[in-house]
Amino acid sequence: MGKSTATTKDDAQALFRSLHSAYSATPTNLKIIDLYVVFAVFTALIQVGYMAIVGSFPFNSFLSGVLSCVGTAVLAVCLRIQVNKENKEFKDLPPERAFADFVLCNLVLHLVIMNFLG
Repeated sequence: MGKSTATTKDDAQALFRSLHSAYSATPTNLKIIDLYVVFAVFTALIQVGYMAIVGSFPFNSFLSGVLSCVGTAVLAVCLRIQVNKENKEFKDLPPERAFADFVLCNLVLHLVIMNFLG
């Protein structure tokens, strides 16, 4: 029983080391986008926790806030995919165009969210 636990712990440490070494080679602009995605998801989780504690009286407001955070995170992941140099599918797409798409889609998303608020 003890040897199995030690092996599992060693495997987990090796996994975390390999993930850390692979992520340290990631370009800075992708790390910034990753941080933005984590922030958007964290904000959505805070809103869900607040709703669980306080209640969801203006349900449209709660739904708008969470969908705004989740939609922004999804659009940021799409931006990350397009900006990544290792992705061969978008190699001809300039990063400025990908960012312009991100901004335009965010504008449309937030216009829909504002309309949903009522």
